[in-house]
Amino acid sequence: MIGRHEGPARLPLAFVILILAFGSSVNLGAQHRMPPIPADKMTDAQKKAAAEFTAIRKTDPTGPFAVMLRVPELMTLAFKWREHVQFRSVLNQRLTELGILIAARHWTQQYEWNAHYPLAIKAGLTPELITAIEQGRRPSRMAEDEEILYNLCTELQRTHGVSDATYAQALAKFGEEGIVEATSMQGYYMLLAMVMNTARTPLPAGATRPPLAAFP
Repeated sequence: MIGRHEGPARLPLAFVILILAFGSSVNLGAQHRMPPIPADKMTDAQKKAAAEFTAIRKTDPTGPFAVMLRVPELMTLAFKWREHVQFRSVLNQRLTELGILIAARHWTQQYEWNAHYPLAIKAGLTPELITAIEQGRRPSRMAEDEEILYNLCTELQRTHGVSDATYAQALAKFGEEGIVEATSMQGYYMLLAMVMNTARTPLPAGATRPPLAAFP
């Protein structure tokens, strides 16, 4: 990804086309390694975990949860974490969706990005901000809380740590609880991204957003 203070890299047109073509194929044309488990092939533990998921979400396990159902306890734990992020985080929904998009883009996770793009718009993120993240650029216009969260999450993703200056800004704005929410959210969506990238989970049927391009 492009550095925090850098502009877009200048690449030959042919190379850019090659990158876009490759990126369009990621997780789309490749074999789906772990498709949803048919009900008649599930173990009792898998049936129980799937039924608990369906009772809450009113749908069968999909995306990362369909993959993680191979280990029912992990799927249940991951789903409970998802409910916390969705309903009980100290960060508001706009900041939550920003953090999710940062993780999804860092891992070029097609399913996550496709699912959360409309949720991010609904939560109040601007299309211009989202496009910048999609292209690997630092957004030029962010609200103060968005910029502080962006700095925290992108620095953690890129350097695997957080500088004193970035930490101090985040602490003043979000407190320790907010920092834990933001950083653990990066870890959670990295977990889901790694699971789906390994399983080559495809976009859902009817997905209309163009796939993410792979970074050089």
